[in-house]
Amino acid sequence: MAQPLKLAILGAECTGKSSLVAALQAHWQARGAKVQVVHEVLRQWCDQHGRTPLAQEQIAIAQAQAALTEHAAKADYLIADTSPLMTAIYSDVLFQDQSLYPFALKHQRIYQHTLVAGLDLPWQADGIQRDGADMRRRIDARLRDVLQREGLAFSIVYGTGPARLASALAVLEPGVSTVPQARGSWRWLCDKCSDADCEHRLFSDLQAAATR
Repeated sequence: MAQPLKLAILGAECTGKSSLVAALQAHWQARGAKVQVVHEVLRQWCDQHGRTPLAQEQIAIAQAQAALTEHAAKADYLIADTSPLMTAIYSDVLFQDQSLYPFALKHQRIYQHTLVAGLDLPWQADGIQRDGADMRRRIDARLRDVLQREGLAFSIVYGTGPARLASALAVLEPGVSTVPQARGSWRWLCDKCSDADCEHRLFSDLQAAATR
């Protein structure tokens, strides 16, 4: 079997990552492909412990996330619902601990594609894992800064429901996908700003332009 396409879907809290993972899985399985999904270790950890991890517990979560990916079953597509890089980002922002970056960045380079979920979806409270809209903006800004600084290519995806899937497939399967292109795949145009309201306006303007 040829090497699978390895895809990491990253993003701050409440940006539709898991929904996009499920949509991509269904899309490729409908075409007869074998798809392996690596689920988020942090969510499982929080459900088990009833709290978010402490600073010293972050490394074990990052290592477990990487191990799940590295030992995943062979498939045509491997989709990682987050990666150790997000653990490193949160450790940096929450605990001022940058020690996880070398490990996380080395792991991130195994993926052929990295998609970052945009901030156009409204923030919603959902249990102990979510810290609020302001934290979402901070995490998003740090993630983009680190990816750019390290020269790791990534694309931003926007839209709701099928439009978000279409945005992702425009990057992953340019000119191939038959999913209706309600929008195109819009890349981040301002690397100096990660304001959710600004991004929502950008998305709205691009969406309006696409329908003219």
